[in-house]
Parts: sequence; structure tokens; C-alpha cells
Amino acid sequence: MARDTTDQTPLTSVSELSAYLASGARPKEDFRLGTEHEKFAFFYSDNSPVHYAGEASISALLRGMQAKLGWDPITDGDNIIGLADRSGMGAISIEPGGQFELSGAPLETIHETCSESNRHLDVLREVAEPMGIHFLGIGGSPKWRLDETPRMPKSRYEIMTRYMPKVGAKGLDMMYRTCTIQVNLDFSSEEDMARKMRLSMKLQPVATALFASSPFTEGKPNGLLSWRGDIWRDTDNQRSGLLPFVFNNDFGFEDYVEWALDVPMYFVVRDGKYHDCTHVTFRQFMNGALKGEIADWQPTMGDWTNHLSTLFPDVRLKRFLEMRGADGGPWRRICALPAFWVGLLYDDSALAAAEELTAGWSFEDVLQLRDVVPAKALKAEVAGRSLLAVAKAVVEISRSGLAARKRLNSEGQDETVFLTTLDEVLAKKATMADDLLMLYNGRWQQSVEPIFDEFKY
Repeated sequence: MARDTTDQTPLTSVSELSAYLASGARPKEDFRLGTEHEKFAFFYSDNSPVHYAGEASISALLRGMQAKLGWDPITDGDNIIGLADRSGMGAISIEPGGQFELSGAPLETIHETCSESNRHLDVLREVAEPMGIHFLGIGGSPKWRLDETPRMPKSRYEIMTRYMPKVGAKGLDMMYRTCTIQVNLDFSSEEDMARKMRLSMKLQPVATALFASSPFTEGKPNGLLSWRGDIWRDTDNQRSGLLPFVFNNDFGFEDYVEWALDVPMYFVVRDGKYHDCTHVTFRQFMNGALKGEIADWQPTMGDWTNHLSTLFPDVRLKRFLEMRGADGGPWRRICALPAFWVGLLYDDSALAAAEELTAGWSFEDVLQLRDVVPAKALKAEVAGRSLLAVAKAVVEISRSGLAARKRLNSEGQDETVFLTTLDEVLAKKATMADDLLMLYNGRWQQSVEPIFDEFKY
């Protein structure tokens, strides 16, 4: 998230929290998609990580991008921590370990979002090359130990870094050593939101399998195909993972609000200062728990929107839905991930077909799948069926949804062209992680160093 919210509208009732989520509903003809992707910055002279400060650094990259794009700087104290387009059409942020993220504009087609990502990478390379910096598209840091990984001077991350070891074994790895590709998608009503969230939560492990690309940790195979996926199994289970109530037929905005109210907060921002609030839930905050502890203790809409951004379920609900299951990857996957989900969720027939395919999957089935996918990927099973067969069926449904949208580029191609990467995975019956392990055990002679050259942006 590029910038924390400072909306001072006072909150007086729980119903306002549900109303905020419901206000995201929009007519189907106004649906958009916003794609986010993260990548690791490294010096190509020695494959070392890029730190925040200095002439060749994360802060210098941000300043260089600011000069190229004319976007407004986002600061935390005296430190630049991101950039925002003045018209709201995109932002750049930095993750805790210096992972460089583009949060794309809300666009109408995959063609547009793919062009946006390519433009971003082109400009970023112009800025980064003179500094000797390249970027790696992969789901997990393949080489650097946690103590070797830079730490960005961002107040929310300082609070999270102190808190994470208290609530899970792998939270710091999540923060500092993983990258993802995500897509944000719209809904037209509460019922539409519930259908899409239920289906996409069921299918998130399928996306984890298809996009698995994190088989290395600290220079060696880690025994997994999606290390990133495994990390999310023990990060902070109060605020992450599968949400059982989403599987209920009567799931709605209020259910998500009731869950979110009982999740511990990270912080509130007052006059630019971050106050550690990890000792109270948002419900306790609403009931006056911070009275006498901080000035302006009354909760605001900005506090609520910031709290929503610190919740990490596999599908996150804001005034849109965030698909959070995929590892990061090369540039083609930045286009494939939104294509996969748009095809499934933005066409009525495709949505219905995917619901029928997964109708028999219980919460327990999906939880079991989520647990085994990091190690097995497409070799896993769900509800007695091969995940490879399921993934093939899901991709075909997505293809039908994209074809039905009939969004063409200048060459007359529809959005199905962006599924080619997934077609290759399914045809080979091998994920990107499998390919990387084959290279490691073959041509790379059991070294991860070549990955920085062969999979760089």
C-alpha cells in the first residue's frame, strides 16, 4: 500500500463500517481491474540487495522515477517511501525489504494493464541501469538471509516487525523475503461480492500452484515449490488465511466487518505519527480503548480503511476484492494473473461454470488443499480430483470468460492471449518452480546465482 489514509470522518456506529464496504459496488459496465506487482531490486555486479539510502539505492530509484513520471512523492517523516499519480491512476511503493511495487491504475482491459506494466518496467530500467540495479521477478528471495535483507524506513513496517514474531513463525519472511502479483476486481452488489469472494477463496490455492515460483531460500532448494505460499500458513492466522464464514450461503459485508473488528490493530496515525495499537482490536478501539492513551482517540474512517489494509486473508475485501494467492514472477505473469481472474469473475457464464466446478468443495477441502499446494503444486488433489485436471478446467473457463468479453487490442486479439503462460505450465505439467529446480540441478550446477541474470527484468 503506497499511502496510509488520513480521512478524519468520525465513526459513530458499526453500520458505517459495512456501508463503507458496500459503497464499492458499481454497475458491471463500470468494472475495472488494477494490477499490482512486486520485484526484488539487486546490484547486478554481485547480486547483492539494494538498501534504502545512498547514491544507488531504493530512495534514489524513487527520486529518479519521480523525475521521470512527475508523480507526487509519498513521505514518512523525512524519507520518501513512494510515489502517487496526481490523478489517482497508479502508485509506486516499497515493501519492507525494498521490494519495489507498482500499484496499477484501475483499467478496463488486460491489454491496458499489460501495457501499463511494460511502461513501468521500461521507465524503471532507465532509472536503474545507471545505478547498476536490476530487478528479479520471482516469489521468494532466493539468496539473501533475513539479516542480509535491507529494511525500509517506514513506520508501519517498524510496528509490524516488532509484532510479527509474537503471532507466527514466518511473518518476517513474508514481509522481507517474498514478492507477489495481485489483481483488484470490482463487484456490483453484496450478492455479487459474496459469490466472487467465495469462489476466488476456493480457487486461490489453484493460483498458488499455477504461479509457484519460490523454490529457493538462502541459496538452496527449500523443499517447496511455493515457499511464499507456505509462509502464509504461519504468519498471523488471526488476520490471514481462509475465512470459514465466506463459505456460508448467507455471507455478506457484515460478516467481514464482524471478523475485522476482532482482529488486533497495527496502528493509528495522528498528525503524521504512527501509534502502535497492536494491543487492542478495532472493536475495543471503537469502544474507547485508546482514550487517555493518545490524543484524538476517537476512531475515524481513515483508521478503518488503514485497518482493512492490514488484514491478509487469501482474498481481501475493501471496496473491491484483492486476489492474493500468487507468487511474483516474470513480466508475462504480470499479465497472466489478472487475465486468469478477470476471465473467471467478470463474465456471468464463466462465474457460474466455476461455481459449479467447485460446488462440492467444503471449507475443509480447500484448507487441506491450501496446506499441501506449497509443496505439491499441481500434483496435489482436491475433493478426490487431481489439481492438474482442476487447473486445466479452471483455465478453460477463464478462457471462455475472456473470449466472451471481446476486448480486442489493435491487432484484433482478445484477452485470451494472456493465458499462454498458464497453457505452457499445464502442457508441461510443471510450474516455474519446477523449471527453476531443473535448471539448478542441471545447467546451473547447483547454484542460484544464474537466476539473477536469466530471470531479471
